Amino acid sequence: MVSEFKKTDSLRFSIKSIGLVDVNPIRSHRPWNAMQSASPYAKNDSIYLSLSSAIIAVENLQGSRIFVTKLIWLSLPEQYKQIRGSIRSERIPTGESMNKAVQHTLTFYTKIAYAAPAFTLAMVGIPVYVYIPKFYTDVVGIDIAVLGVLMFTVRIFDALTDPILGHISDRTTTRFGRRRPYIAIGALFVAASMFVLFNPPHISNALATLWFGAGIYALFLFWTAVTVPYESLGPELTFDYDARTSLFAMRDGFLIVGTLVAASSPALVQWMFDLPTGAEGQRRQFFLISLIYMPLLVGSCWWCARSVREIERADKPGQPSVLQGLRYVSKNRPFLILLLSYTISAIGSNLPATLILFYVTYVLQSSMADAFLLLYFVTGILFLPGWVWLARVIGKKPAWLASMAINSGAFMGVFFLGPGDVALYGILVFFSGIGFGATLALPSAIQADVIDYDELLTGHRREGQYIGLWSIAKKLAAATGVGIGLTVLGWAGYTPNVEQSDTVVLTLRILYAGVPSMFSLIAFVIALAYPITGEVHRQIRAAIEQQKTGMPVRDPLRPSNAIGAALSGGGSTKRSKA
Repeated sequence: MVSEFKKTDSLRFSIKSIGLVDVNPIRSHRPWNAMQSASPYAKNDSIYLSLSSAIIAVENLQGSRIFVTKLIWLSLPEQYKQIRGSIRSERIPTGESMNKAVQHTLTFYTKIAYAAPAFTLAMVGIPVYVYIPKFYTDVVGIDIAVLGVLMFTVRIFDALTDPILGHISDRTTTRFGRRRPYIAIGALFVAASMFVLFNPPHISNALATLWFGAGIYALFLFWTAVTVPYESLGPELTFDYDARTSLFAMRDGFLIVGTLVAASSPALVQWMFDLPTGAEGQRRQFFLISLIYMPLLVGSCWWCARSVREIERADKPGQPSVLQGLRYVSKNRPFLILLLSYTISAIGSNLPATLILFYVTYVLQSSMADAFLLLYFVTGILFLPGWVWLARVIGKKPAWLASMAINSGAFMGVFFLGPGDVALYGILVFFSGIGFGATLALPSAIQADVIDYDELLTGHRREGQYIGLWSIAKKLAAATGVGIGLTVLGWAGYTPNVEQSDTVVLTLRILYAGVPSMFSLIAFVIALAYPITGEVHRQIRAAIEQQKTGMPVRDPLRPSNAIGAALSGGGSTKRSKA
């Protein structure tokens, strides 16, 4: 019979050899010491066999971060589970969390299935934002002022519905999960409302205005009903710090490609089907675009809903109300830092997006704006895998800061360009594009981590409400960028289709390059305060799993703050004392 000392040392060696946790040494743990003196069973080889089985189980999980000491505790005979206490470690976790750990490794197929709707939703969004307004004013005959009011009010409506639908999604309970029913069913309504909006009948201007209003409001409502649950699905597909980076990089890469396809689709459809250039040709163009987009949209959303599985969770009653949820959000310091930094950066990045046509035409005196946009987007896509690798090596926050520095640092030089500096502008656009993809994907991956921190504080998974607030920030940033850019340009004396004054040219340079660079610098400084690293995130996940075992935990970001344990059976969660 092997001595207890040798068994313990052998166990410690086995655990350390697979590199999952540092046990120093196991025989110092109180439960193990208690077993040695509790009963004659302490010298029974079945204990050693049980412990060995736990080691084998860990080895077979192929690198998942399973919490070895807890596995050992679960593997012990019932006699020893009666000894009060538990083997504690920095990484806690079992039962449900063991299953989650296996799901941390997402297959390439799952990532593609999840990313596919981002491609088609971007294809729908660009025509609505860019082409449909001009189509309804120039072809259908709606008054531009009335259309402007409708577009403004629908943006407000859209911003209000984001957190509401996110909250509803959080509270939804079905056999298919919380998110997938909205994605699958909502896609049908998005496709139908898009077809209505893209294909107005030949009616009076008054009726056409009603048609546009009903169509645009319906599209934005159903679009929100799909996009908020869809984006909320991502953070709960995996709790792995690095797997999230690759998942959101693929999703946002598909979004960029969808944006490129959507921007070029009207010209491609016109060329492919040899359509006339008049009003009837444009009606035919949007009819064909809707016929192409509808099956792609529905098919991609159904593929995602069919192929991507949500992590099963026990139903926890007592989800906070919208207002209660907002109060909890206000206590989530990492999210507030992330949101503020991202919003300020997004306001800055929306200014160049709004003014690029003006800048290239009137400052560089070139007609190559489309080529520069293509260069910027393609560069962002090509370098995105490199940023995923870098984030895995140095962490998400340092990689995000580096991408912001490259994206904005290269762009600062654009301020000093003038007529004819097309080649130099192209070089700066290329270097700025290197960081572009990461400035989209990494904040999304980081956002998933702050949602985990909210779960630690509240005891609930509330991706929907966080994604809703994130969507508001994105939309307000876009509206602010457009409002600032065009309004200030008008005040400077901009007159279309003529050579601009020196004042207008200087204003364009400031708005297009100077202000965005300043906003990015402010966002960079704010992001420096973001506190969640890979190690801190592992501590947060460990604390969440420890709560589920009925033990109180410490807040990894504020160790002096004790957080109560979650009640067993999926009940309510005790709140933070602070």
